[in-house]
Amino acid sequence: MDKHTPEQRRKNMQAVKNKDSKIELLLRTELWNRGLRYRKNVKSIYGHPDIAFIGKKVAVFVDSEFWHGFDWENRKKDFKSHQEFWIPKIERNIQRDIEVNEKLKSEGWAVIRFWGKEIKSNLKECADSIERAVKNND
Repeated sequence: MDKHTPEQRRKNMQAVKNKDSKIELLLRTELWNRGLRYRKNVKSIYGHPDIAFIGKKVAVFVDSEFWHGFDWENRKKDFKSHQEFWIPKIERNIQRDIEVNEKLKSEGWAVIRFWGKEIKSNLKECADSIERAVKNND
């Protein structure tokens, strides 16, 4: 049973950032400093990539470990309450990520995904791989 009223739960869920997170800002700043120009959160592209190089057909997604199920087979055992809600929700997110990847790739896009902790610990390497993809899609 949820300890919050539906109104409280709704307010809490609305407070969860889905764009302009700290990890996204870190990566975008690094790309911008390298002279790479992009669009962010493009609604016209399937899956709404966090960063998109439209002319080059490169889509970048910055995935948080919680919402996108990092190490899911081990982590899903950590849920002690509300398993009936959280497990299907995160598993659907994982499935949606796969569907987005497949559709974009079938349309000729290069799809790059990073975990948040990857960006925090290897920012330069993440930016390097994006830069290579952009230059290779000339």
